[in-house]
Amino acid sequence: MTDRIFYQQITFLHSQDLQATRHFYNEVLGLPLVRDQGSCLIFSVTESAYLGFCEHITPIKIGRRVILTLVTNNVDEWYAVLKDRGVDLISEPKSNPLFQIYHFFLNDPDGYWIEIQRFDQPL
Repeated sequence: MTDRIFYQQITFLHSQDLQATRHFYNEVLGLPLVRDQGSCLIFSVTESAYLGFCEHITPIKIGRRVILTLVTNNVDEWYAVLKDRGVDLISEPKSNPLFQIYHFFLNDPDGYWIEIQRFDQPL
């Protein structure tokens, strides 16, 4: 029997401006750029999870259609850093008892919603 375990995960989304995307994800969020394919960029989020942005993918409508969630224990620190860097912040950090999280939202250069959160009970 073959090994059917997935060992990596990549989510690909459209980018209107790869240079703005590179700057935001690499310089602002500090995600390492692990692959530049010319019309696509792939950033490492964790040891085995990645975000990819490509010019040729059909864009989706702006708004709360896709939420990229980055989980950290340092939600307030990230909020302060991103506020200082002039990032388009949608909300301030707050508790959400329904989902048992502490989080805030921001926009990336293409209008994708990013959630920075901490689980009250880690996964």
